[in-house]
Amino acid sequence: MQSEIHYIHSVQEYFNEFLKLIINYSPKVISALFILLVGIYAIRFINKMVKKIMVKRELDPTLSKFLADILIWALRVLLFVTFISKLGVETSSFVAILGAAGLAVGLSLQGSLSNFAGGMLIILFKPFRVGDYIEAQGAAGTVNEIQIFVTKLLTANNQTVFIPNGSLSNGTIINYSLQGYRRVDLLFSISYETNIKVAKNIVLKVMSEHPKVLETPKAVVTVKGLTDSGIQLAIHPWAKNEDFLVVWSDVLEQCLNAFDEVGIVVQPYVREANKK
Repeated sequence: MQSEIHYIHSVQEYFNEFLKLIINYSPKVISALFILLVGIYAIRFINKMVKKIMVKRELDPTLSKFLADILIWALRVLLFVTFISKLGVETSSFVAILGAAGLAVGLSLQGSLSNFAGGMLIILFKPFRVGDYIEAQGAAGTVNEIQIFVTKLLTANNQTVFIPNGSLSNGTIINYSLQGYRRVDLLFSISYETNIKVAKNIVLKVMSEHPKVLETPKAVVTVKGLTDSGIQLAIHPWAKNEDFLVVWSDVLEQCLNAFDEVGIVVQPYVREANKK
């Protein structure tokens, strides 16, 4: 009986201590949760305001997205440190632990850090922007988004390609959109019986009458080579980036039709020299 009374008394003491601990610690918990909730909404508000300011000042969309991502993560880290500090956790020891953990994570994620640095280089030096058509790392497509670690390309057949920023910034990049216009490179092979001057005049007429072939730079037709199968004609019209495929297809089709009308024999192949 005495042992039961002692047990009940011990339980009551533990319960009182626990209740006392809750009463003493609850203000810290409540204030920490309040700071957390306010901080989350404040970060969302700041993020929206910063994006509006960037849009109003017509800042580059790629740079805007990148800076907004960095800002929101920095604010989240600051909110987390404030939250645990309000709970009574020593921030100095936490920062030391965080630093050690950061070093370990950094060593294990060297590739990710390289991608982050590559993203910074792309944003700063702007070898391409969102909307540009590029070729890099064996892939070609329109730049859809430049993220912190990867760049998203949308290919012509609607596939999304993710390229790590580290390898992208250190490799060769071909930007087809930077100059605003491109040259279409076509290669015809015609019979040796063909009058070259007549053939060239036909091609020049086709290109001069096409509304989307640019007058400057001037379209040209040259004899590229003489092969066993025939005479190679290199055809080079220029077009705006958005008209490139249309000009490529139209000039090819219209030249073939014009050759057929005058009886010029085209050899069994028509090879494109450089279509992207």
